[in-house]
Amino acid sequence: MTENLATQIRVDLPEELRADVRLLGALLGHVLVEYGGQGLLDDVERLRHAVIGARKGESAQREKAAEEIISFVAAWPMERAELVARAFSVYFHLTNLAEEHHRIRTLRERDVEGGAPQRSSVKAAVAELADPVEAVAGLEFRPVFTAHPTEARRRAVVTSLTRVSDLLHEYNSPARGYSEKTDLRRRLREEIDLLWRTAQRRHEAMDPLDEVRVALATFDETIFRVIPAIYRSLDIVLKGQGRTEADELDVAGAEPPLAPAYVRYGSWIGGDRDGNPFVTAQVTRQALKIQSQHVLIALENAATRIGRQLTVNQSTTPASAALRNAIAAARTAQPEALAELAARSPGEPHRQYLLYAAERIKATRERNADLGYAGPEQLLDDLVLIQDSLAEVGAPRQAYGELQHLIWQVETFGFHLAELEIRQHSAVHERALTEVRRGGALSAETEEVLDTLRVMAWAQKRFGVSSCSRYIVSFSRSAADIAAVYELAESLGDAAPTLDVVPLFETGDDLQRAVSVLAEAIRLVPVQRRLGQTGRRLEVMLGYSDSAKDMGPASATLLLYDTQEALARWAEENSITLTLFHGRGGSLGRGGGPVNRAILAQPPGSVDGRFKVTEQGEVIFARYGHPEIAKRHVEQVTNAILLASTPAVERTVQEAAARFRPLADRISDAAHKAFRELVETDGFAEWFSRVSPLAEIGELRIGSRPARRTGASSLDDLRAIPWVFAWTQTRVNLPAWYGLGSGLAAVADDPDLREAYASWPLFNAMIDNAEMSLAKTDRPIAVRYLALGGRDDLADTVIAEYDRTLELVKSVTGHRRLLENRTVLSRAVELRNPYVDALSYLQLRALKTLRSGEAAEADLTRLENLLLLTVNGVAAGLQNTG
Repeated sequence: MTENLATQIRVDLPEELRADVRLLGALLGHVLVEYGGQGLLDDVERLRHAVIGARKGESAQREKAAEEIISFVAAWPMERAELVARAFSVYFHLTNLAEEHHRIRTLRERDVEGGAPQRSSVKAAVAELADPVEAVAGLEFRPVFTAHPTEARRRAVVTSLTRVSDLLHEYNSPARGYSEKTDLRRRLREEIDLLWRTAQRRHEAMDPLDEVRVALATFDETIFRVIPAIYRSLDIVLKGQGRTEADELDVAGAEPPLAPAYVRYGSWIGGDRDGNPFVTAQVTRQALKIQSQHVLIALENAATRIGRQLTVNQSTTPASAALRNAIAAARTAQPEALAELAARSPGEPHRQYLLYAAERIKATRERNADLGYAGPEQLLDDLVLIQDSLAEVGAPRQAYGELQHLIWQVETFGFHLAELEIRQHSAVHERALTEVRRGGALSAETEEVLDTLRVMAWAQKRFGVSSCSRYIVSFSRSAADIAAVYELAESLGDAAPTLDVVPLFETGDDLQRAVSVLAEAIRLVPVQRRLGQTGRRLEVMLGYSDSAKDMGPASATLLLYDTQEALARWAEENSITLTLFHGRGGSLGRGGGPVNRAILAQPPGSVDGRFKVTEQGEVIFARYGHPEIAKRHVEQVTNAILLASTPAVERTVQEAAARFRPLADRISDAAHKAFRELVETDGFAEWFSRVSPLAEIGELRIGSRPARRTGASSLDDLRAIPWVFAWTQTRVNLPAWYGLGSGLAAVADDPDLREAYASWPLFNAMIDNAEMSLAKTDRPIAVRYLALGGRDDLADTVIAEYDRTLELVKSVTGHRRLLENRTVLSRAVELRNPYVDALSYLQLRALKTLRSGEAAEADLTRLENLLLLTVNGVAAGLQNTG
């Protein structure tokens, strides 16, 4: 990790990014020498040079180089192999950090006064809308955080990297003098030394409440502050229609907002119990309390900060009659508190009342019923009262500035922060309902189901119905699966919660039944009652992960499109406002990829201003770990939601789908056949376990959820996350592309193939996502993993499909090489691939020895540790896990 390591990059790497990588790499090199001597750095450098060399020359030369790497890696003592693996893992963390900095730098450079709107910006979308104010009035974006174990980094590692990031930002500031930069370089070296000495993986498994706290770190550090900035940007754009930039500034923060609080966060963390025995009713209750503590502290701090700044005097800004009456009432109810505030802020009624609101938020958190708020609606009433008073007496900038930000935060987060959604498998409800109907003693499983419903009722009384009303039913097969949850709730009598039961359609068969299930469901009495209460709003969840594992990526993509199209048509026919909840993973094999492009590829009518999606694992930190990146992510999604609902985009999608669907169906049929033939081959599940670190992934302790739902060893029982994670580690990435080559081969002579790629957003996204995954696949290394299974027939089948897919994807795109038209992504992949190779060779050493059964008992622990270190490193290098 000397400067030589950092400078072995593509010549088109931007100078600023090159400098950051060089700096961080050089500092890591110094740390390695201090820790393990020059010999450690020499071994790291030897492997680095070797893997770079192994990617050059003809195939015979590359094969010879690979054999040499395997030979000298195998000769290292286990302790040295572990240290080298750790070195490359830390390097990837630092490289990712440098790239994040460069992304932020680029966003700032593009945000220039008078410049054209950034691509995928809210401003660009608003310019395309016939009536922007009407379009945003019904706008909804609902990101739902889930605790799926796809974040392989420890929280301690994330925290350490945050400190390095802050120091790098300071170091790059042009205002720093020589002495300051010298000290910042020292502090950077100290932090990188700490990062090196911090264990890269957890030694104890996380429990669900640990997962809650980890996810809430993004709320504390980023989301709470970013949300009002997002709304403010939208408000400025809406008010700027037909105005000059100078006029925009005049009205910004000086008029009532046009932008609604349209983002609502949800969470499954502490609520998703499908196959996770560690998520209990009490865990759900604690998760809600932890969330509430975080948001109430944030609201209290914000109200206190704004209140202290609101020093407008009654001589210049007198209180309205309504505010004077409210202060008088508060003085009667809480004379001591108001007397103290009046003494601290004499002649400042607006300040007094806002600081009084802060005291009441604190009392709410401390469960002081005499002073606390009964709910967020009461707090909003107080804030709007202050706002109206300020506007009424001629202080609109005080009314609609920072105070409006606080109002937006309360509207977005309430007192619960994010709606905690419950998820459970339909088979559990079926068993529970049988017991309840039978009467008598209930099993522990059934008692747990009923206790969960009781906790939902408790949460609704304490935080409001919106805090916890959605109940997701995994593997919904019929309306009976929906009815079962309502009947179980009704068995509790007066203790029953208000429910919005959301069916989750996951497998191919379930997706095909979705419309018929909903048609039956809306005839159920409790569903009809709830539709009446919500204005005929209904939600349906679509599973991308299991459908892709069930059918293969190409067929699942097309079936999901068909399902959404049919559901949108059914909803319109039945006067239902439908929200489709997209259960996408972070990786391409689980429906991942650029979210804004996915939204723009949806069928006409299926978005209609509303989008709900899961945000999982490493995706949470990637999208919400830094304020500017979080703002850009939400802005891109907002842009896509607004544009996807316009007649022009809907017409383009509809016409392309109608023209190219016969072609896509032929691709799907052949792709599905190839995928099922592979996974249904006798012994496939056992072979997969041997060629990948599937069995060892559970030892990473990266989440509370078991890798399998029931503990059975079948492929069907395996969760989609470890399925994708394990294939990623083998450098095969099979779930994201397998079958597509066979599908394209079936239509290779069709003249419309390239036109479909150019004209149909869905087909374009499917091909581009496959191309991205193929770029992260490494054929020579993949062959070595596949050979571990002792099944040449399966290995040859996979490699043949890879070769077929690679050539045909390039043919469809017209690219000479993968990602030819995506410079930034291509650069990132090419920068990382050789160093990922280094970790793969170390992982192969460990995996091959473990699979051979020849390892000495004394060596097993060290081998497993080496394997898991490399799993962490590969995940960081590919920026992709499950």
